[in-house]
Amino acid sequence: MKNVLEYKGFAGSVEFSADDQVFFGKIVGIRDVVTFEGATVKELTKAFHESVNDYLETCKKMGKEPDKEFKGSFNVRVKPIIHRLIAVRSAAMKVSLNHFVEKVLEREVFKEIREIPQND
Repeated sequence: MKNVLEYKGFAGSVEFSADDQVFFGKIVGIRDVVTFEGATVKELTKAFHESVNDYLETCKKMGKEPDKEFKGSFNVRVKPIIHRLIAVRSAAMKVSLNHFVEKVLEREVFKEIREIPQND
């Protein structure tokens, strides 16, 4: 099951409000807040595409570069014992801590797909 819409390199979250009987979401991975909604999946998808297009057009008018790509680094806070255990495990495997964590995250993210893209 996939709860993400994709269009023109952007990803949009998908949620449902039982109270309002509406699907809604926002573009994820950008600093700006861009939302969309629809009563059906078809309407939601159309609204997402329109929101992406509006975002790109607004950025162009403002002379602003749209946020699109992740830089590939982020801070993660873990319990000290977890930090110690992954440091020991990665050292035993003779790989960097970053490499070890990346591989664990890849396995989790791609476990349903069963194939990890080779875009290093």
